[in-house]
Formats: sequence, C-alpha cells, structure tokens
Amino acid sequence: MKVVQDFKKFLLRGNVVDLAVAVVVGTAFAALVKALVADILTPIIAMIFGKPNFEKLSFTINGSHFLYGDLLNNLITFLSVAAAVFFFVVVPVNALMARRAKEDPDTKECPECITAIPLKARRCPLCTSELTLTA
Repeated sequence: MKVVQDFKKFLLRGNVVDLAVAVVVGTAFAALVKALVADILTPIIAMIFGKPNFEKLSFTINGSHFLYGDLLNNLITFLSVAAAVFFFVVVPVNALMARRAKEDPDTKECPECITAIPLKARRCPLCTSELTLTA
C-alpha cells in the first residue's frame, strides 16, 4: 500500500499537474495555430502568388534534381506560425503583464541607485541605502 500512496503523492505534486496541463493546453494551442496557418494565412499567400502549394517547384543542374519547393513550403509555414504566435500570443500577453504590473506592483525603485527592489525592503541590496517602508 505504500507504493500506491507514494504514487498518489507523485501525481498530486504541483509540478506534475502543471506539466500535464501545459501539455494539454500546448496541444490544443498547436491545433489552433495550425488551423490559423492552414485556413487563413495559406489562402492569403495563394491569393498573392497564385499557388497555395510550392511542393512541385524544382530545378536541375548537371543531372541533379533540386526540390526547393518543399523547403519553401516549410519556410513559409515556419514564418507563418512564428508570426501568428508572436502577434496573437506574445504581444497580447506582454501587454497584459505590463498592465498587471502597473496595477499591482511588487517592487519599488531605490531613490539612490534606481534599482528595482521588493516593496517591503528596508535597505537596497545594491547600494545599501536605507529606505522608508511604504504601506
């Protein structure tokens, strides 16, 4: 029975649950980004270049056949996914975190050396100047 109890403890530890949630949310997010690229961005590229798929593009030099179209497809997919993640996740999350930091600061600035220090600090760890507590 000790093994079962240890297994329960292992499963209910915070980092295991957090990792499981991250994997599930990451999988769902990957599907969302894939759909965004396939259903929105790829048709826009097809509208501009006239082809949604560059897989057949190739050239031959001295009997060697180079299929650069597949590389081009993967490059466009990578850039599209990176742009989608940046503009639809990174930028909004950064804006949200900046707004949250302004609303509920957990640090203050040292008046002597302008270093960010915890709100309850009584002395700056960098310049060691004494500070007044703020409520």
